[in-house]
Amino acid sequence: MQIGKAQPLKRIPSNFLSLRLALFLLALVLIVGVFGFMLIENYSLRQAIYMTVITISTVGYTEVKPLSEPGQLFTSIYILFNIIAFAYLLAVFTYYIIQGEIFKKMHENLVKTRIGKLENHIILCGYGKFGIEIGQHFFLHKIPFVIIDEDPNKIESIQKSSDDILYIKADATHDETLLAAGIKRAHAIISALPDDAENVFTVLTARQLNPTIKIISRAKHPKSQKKMSLAGANHVVMPEQIGGFYMATLISKPGAVEFFSFITNEYQSDIGFEEIHFEDLPQGCKGKSIRNLAFRKHSGANIIGYKSPEGNYVVNPDPSVKLKPGGSFIILGDNKQLSALKNYLKNFEKHKE
Repeated sequence: MQIGKAQPLKRIPSNFLSLRLALFLLALVLIVGVFGFMLIENYSLRQAIYMTVITISTVGYTEVKPLSEPGQLFTSIYILFNIIAFAYLLAVFTYYIIQGEIFKKMHENLVKTRIGKLENHIILCGYGKFGIEIGQHFFLHKIPFVIIDEDPNKIESIQKSSDDILYIKADATHDETLLAAGIKRAHAIISALPDDAENVFTVLTARQLNPTIKIISRAKHPKSQKKMSLAGANHVVMPEQIGGFYMATLISKPGAVEFFSFITNEYQSDIGFEEIHFEDLPQGCKGKSIRNLAFRKHSGANIIGYKSPEGNYVVNPDPSVKLKPGGSFIILGDNKQLSALKNYLKNFEKHKE
């Protein structure tokens, strides 16, 4: 006879253990007991509740008064029903309390409530190597965002993280998932899923649910780039292409690339970029030229680019250029200068006086 390893006991499927059903059974047991003793034995409400409680708890106290034959039959059946209900209640209690499922449910409900309150946030689909980098950037700049991923290992890593990150464990290509993430209230969505087909479906779904949302998608293959644009993506990013261009430029223009890498590295440099849209300007600044705005004089930050309402870029714009509706300025400066610029714009009327 061959002796093998002992087979582990199979766990009860979690979908069989319903906390709502357990509470319903408990309520049903109480109601059946109270009304049963009142109808069969003519007990008062107080007496019926007492008999129900001592029967359920099996403490063995004396009956309020001797039971009739129908009452004895009812009590016998009632006790058997209680045993079944109690066994199920115990299984649910073990699953939800001892294994911590009740705390997981509470946490999921809390996350769901917080997501429901978000406005103008970012939806990040996919928490792989690119998604993690994107998430860290948003977290560093305090940009509200929600992560969507169906990989249980990635969701577990988010749950174990010390960072306060909102997430949804689901398929990003489904309508209900994006609706749960607040697609109709979101400012933008980034599809960074590893598969191009999934990214296309996500872009298409997002565009249908919110025609005005800004959509950025990742693509692995050049053929997918056009499909994503047709599906509704505003921007399609190919990480491998960008990486190849970066490495090649390190050969042809190493100094320029190294400097750009330095100023864009948020962990090593305090130099950053800021985009100021026409709508962000105080009323007194609108219609003024770069010369009259005097950003550099009041903050030290420089306007290095101008984006026209048509989407064209001008590098180092002329001082006579005026910002028009739909356009924006690209500002370069260190953290102190950018902070001074924001303060200058915020208190522009006072400076004007």
